[in-house]
Amino acid sequence: MNKRSSIPAVAIAAVLTLVCAAPATAAALASVVAQPAASGSTAGFDGVVEPVRQTTIAAQVSGAVVQLDAKVGDVVKSGQLLLRIDARAADQNAAASDAQVVAARASLEVATKQYERQQQLFRKNYISQAAMERAESEFKATRAQLAAQAAQAGAVRTESGFYAIRAPFGGVIAAVPVNLGDMAMPGRPLVTLYDPAALRVSVAVPQTVQARMEAGQAPRLELPGLPGKTQWVAPTHVERLPTVDAATHTVVLRLDLPAGQAGVSPGMFARAWLPMAGGGIPDGNVRVPLSAIVQRAEMTGLYVITPEGRPALRLVRLGRIEGDQVEILSGLMPGERVASDPQAAARVR
Repeated sequence: MNKRSSIPAVAIAAVLTLVCAAPATAAALASVVAQPAASGSTAGFDGVVEPVRQTTIAAQVSGAVVQLDAKVGDVVKSGQLLLRIDARAADQNAAASDAQVVAARASLEVATKQYERQQQLFRKNYISQAAMERAESEFKATRAQLAAQAAQAGAVRTESGFYAIRAPFGGVIAAVPVNLGDMAMPGRPLVTLYDPAALRVSVAVPQTVQARMEAGQAPRLELPGLPGKTQWVAPTHVERLPTVDAATHTVVLRLDLPAGQAGVSPGMFARAWLPMAGGGIPDGNVRVPLSAIVQRAEMTGLYVITPEGRPALRLVRLGRIEGDQVEILSGLMPGERVASDPQAAARVR
């Protein structure tokens, strides 16, 4: 009898199963070399979305917040009441000022009639010139006192309007740093409001790069937070600030977004791609196949082959995706080897 034929078929199947399930070896891993990102005729610079029109409304008077109708994210109209500060003392002062105006007006009426009588007597030579001048002086003093009381009452009424905080223009509430019952003090921020219809991207560009921008060529904006093709936007206007930052030697460019751009809000990350004369600016970034990226919950990484030949998971920050390639902004250097099959690399022990 042949001894080989005596080996049970079940044992052979078990051996094959163990061989197939064995962990992958580092030598058998397929890998690619991270290549520097090609430098074209454009250069990309990081920026941030900001509103063209934004205001922070601060308190002008002291008092407790007794009414709060503003919430973050609310869309408000121009003149809409946002919050109210306790104005009972101010209302009493306004009422007292109005009463003083009424009293001054009554005194002026009496002084006017007295002055008219003195004029009649003077024309008939019943009183002296000095008496006439004294009557005229008293009349003018009473009239000036009424004007002063009216001006003071107007100032008090104007100040009483500071206790009702209203929206200076229509927009969206971005922040409300106070709560109901908080004490408002002069200068304390109460509400931050911005106009969503006018947004722009602010980008700091090195002075040397700004000088190389291609004249007559429109830049492009990339908004990675938006889905699909809506990430790319053409700015409607480009403004260059006339000053250069003395510390960073950069120039700020402001690129206006089209009105009604859906999904865009202040604070979003953006990237401006500027046309450059004589080719783009090397940025030091690298590109790897998109299939090499590992996504686990909030973690984004890839497996880098160490000098010992073993894969090591490393966190990276992604940039643009072009076809089957993805740009690596940080976490990887040009020339490093990356496992092209992250699942196989995860099984290496």
